[in-house]
Amino acid sequence: MRAFSIPMRTRFRGLSRRDGALVQGPAGWGEFSPFAEYGPAEAARWLAAAREAAFESWPPPLRKWIPVNVTVAALEPDRARQVVLASGGCRTAKVKVAERGQTDAEDVARVEAVRDALGPSGRVRIDANGGWDVDRAVRMIRLLDRFDLEYVEQPCASVEELARVRRRVSVPVAADESIRRAADPLRIRDARAADIAVLKVQPLGGVAGALRVAQAIGLPVVVSSAVETSIGLAAGLALAAALPELPHACGLATLSLLDGDVVADPLVVVDGRIEVRRPVVDERALARFETDPGPWRRRAEAAARAGQPPGGDR
Repeated sequence: MRAFSIPMRTRFRGLSRRDGALVQGPAGWGEFSPFAEYGPAEAARWLAAAREAAFESWPPPLRKWIPVNVTVAALEPDRARQVVLASGGCRTAKVKVAERGQTDAEDVARVEAVRDALGPSGRVRIDANGGWDVDRAVRMIRLLDRFDLEYVEQPCASVEELARVRRRVSVPVAADESIRRAADPLRIRDARAADIAVLKVQPLGGVAGALRVAQAIGLPVVVSSAVETSIGLAAGLALAAALPELPHACGLATLSLLDGDVVADPLVVVDGRIEVRRPVVDERALARFETDPGPWRRRAEAAARAGQPPGGDR
């Protein structure tokens, strides 16, 4: 096990650095990078994904390139516009809203700047990370839909709240945390709480587990990253490549949020797409960010003892 700590170019999800561990096996490299607040039971799925990447094969790809969205953090409008223009040709943007300490007016100005940068033919989606209550979510979605929203991701925290919002707005609702952090990811289906499922490989126990969830949930899927290195992103690309249908751009262009990588040939955006491939850890690249793997070994051991089954399927 090798550990890393990479600075973030822009503070994101409250993070100024992205920390994690890498494991190598006969199938290649895997990434184990649950966020600091996740306990052993939740981290067990992330460990299962790393083991799968290192020791098992992924499904054969059905496509070679994956269309991706640019992710715009909670930035002021000029910087948000610049991020879109420097995105490598992305025609879809996911804009963070409902940032703690910011106003509704700041959200409106940011989304307006992104729409202006993309032009009328681009797609704009917003992500509140569960930061609104139902009434505020409904009000803000209706307000921001003047910019022709593709969908709103996780406007509220709970499945029940998502279902209530979905009944009151015309913009499609996507579920992220309500799937990846749920003991039962399929509750979102049973509650009719979403139109789109945002799936992330590590929180769902690997590519195979995420594919099972995608099949069972029966919704269009957007594959997204957990702000990983190219090692973790490769698993997301493998999932996106294996899905029978891929109607939306995926949230896998997050490497630009990191000020570095652990490979020599990073998974970067070319004409709004990323190639499906598996880079390997480069010793010189890793050396810039390598840290003591001891805490990560202990965390992996605790996750292994917790033994939560990957995939969350039933």
